Amino acid sequence: MPSFDEVLKEAGEFGRFQKRVFFLLCQTGITFSFLFASVVFLGQAPDNYWCRIPGAAELSERCGWTLEEERNFTVLPLHLGNRSSSGECERLDVVWDTSISCTSPLSHYGNLSARNLLLATCHDNWVYKQPHSSITSEYNLVCGNAWMLDLSQAVLNLGFLAGAFTLGYAADRYGRILIYLLSCLGVGICGIIVAFAPNFTVFLIFRFLQGVFGKGTWMTCYVIVTEIVGSDQRIIGIVIQIFFTLGIMILPGIAYLVPTWQGIQLAISLPNFLFLLYYWVVPESPRWLLTRRKGEKALKIMHNIAKHNGKYLSPHYSEITVSNEEVSNPSFLDLVRTPRMRRNTLILMYAWFTSALIYQGLVMRLGIVGGNLYLDFFISGAVELPAAFLILVTIDRIGRRLPFGISNIVAGIACLITAFLPEDIPWLKTTVATLGRLGITMAFEIVYLVNIELYPTTLRNFGVSLCSSLCDLGGIIAPFLLFRLAAIWLELPLIIFSILAVVCGLLVLLLPETKGISLPETVEDVEQLS
Repeated sequence: MPSFDEVLKEAGEFGRFQKRVFFLLCQTGITFSFLFASVVFLGQAPDNYWCRIPGAAELSERCGWTLEEERNFTVLPLHLGNRSSSGECERLDVVWDTSISCTSPLSHYGNLSARNLLLATCHDNWVYKQPHSSITSEYNLVCGNAWMLDLSQAVLNLGFLAGAFTLGYAADRYGRILIYLLSCLGVGICGIIVAFAPNFTVFLIFRFLQGVFGKGTWMTCYVIVTEIVGSDQRIIGIVIQIFFTLGIMILPGIAYLVPTWQGIQLAISLPNFLFLLYYWVVPESPRWLLTRRKGEKALKIMHNIAKHNGKYLSPHYSEITVSNEEVSNPSFLDLVRTPRMRRNTLILMYAWFTSALIYQGLVMRLGIVGGNLYLDFFISGAVELPAAFLILVTIDRIGRRLPFGISNIVAGIACLITAFLPEDIPWLKTTVATLGRLGITMAFEIVYLVNIELYPTTLRNFGVSLCSSLCDLGGIIAPFLLFRLAAIWLELPLIIFSILAVVCGLLVLLLPETKGISLPETVEDVEQLS
């Protein structure tokens, strides 16, 4: 009986059928990037807000004040007596009632120009000129509640982490396309609920669930694309990363055109329902079917692929070799039970963690020059495009391992140099930091491909999901590591980043080269990789 790779070569390793499926699934990269980075625009800080004095709303209605007039009566007195309070996080410790004058409400309290004005901390009575522009104004995530905005992103990353374990496992047990479609449905439904959440608790719960399902769409689409093409075409997984970058570049345009956070949330969530149409055009992974002893279904799909590619399968292809490895429910022990699998797993977990930590740390630190959030965000995405093109140029010529290691080492050296460059040449400091970001972006994109190629079919989705979960852990830690170390010394985070990156670059050189090698079907195949 022929092997799957032999049948795939006969049916076409990257024909019209695979190109169509590839293009359709690449759109998932765009919507996932929307979810990944949306907090930047959903949580924009409000431009103009202040703390309302108790009773001010009733008095304002009785006196017919505009919001600006109420603000003047509320905030301006705080500047008396040489006070520097802006009125955003504290207010005058007074209460306005029906005895207050509409023309001079503060005269009731005597001379307020003294230095002994009594102030009270604001807790929940803020006024916004644009109350629905972001979740910050919608749920009062300002002043003492500002940490809750960071919590919303941490919860999303926790969702990614949970999705990596649960849906990665489910995709290996129940099928790639089933979990992909259910995940798309889940992202869409949870996204709508998030947009109309009545309170912040509901918002957090369904943002977590949106993270769970979002990770399911991203990981399964990547695995499906990689499993239906030949070994020479697996670098198309890198192209999916380009679509992720395109999503990063498109997102600020959506946010610029849509004035409210609910509108932005719906705009980035609703497209996921369109992916449900893939039920009729994207088949189950035939590689996965073979691991579940469903050779007939796999062969039927291969005949369909051959037909669309203008090929013809020979009649003797009536059966495909089924994996001799006993099918079982995957677990972490399966990934570390044998020597090479254990080594690969530990190195890949460290690579995922390091890539995410340094990538997010450099993005936050570099802060593209300029004051326009939309333009800055667009430029930050454009910086990532050359990384994918450099990978496509090098990875099929010199292999995976060397670019993987060099990109990490370059990122580490760039971070180290940036740390010791003087502040009076900012253009050079920014250029070298950008080179570091380019290097870590390359490493981040290569780790996807290498992770796919180093696990057998029976454990591939689970293995990729588990290792990539360290990416989510890195994303959670990055801001805390960056800001705490920067408080000690501004450049200290770059020193830590450089050490982590160089160590990663050396470790990945211990991984086997997978250029031009068929995807392993069993653990034994992985153990034989040199």
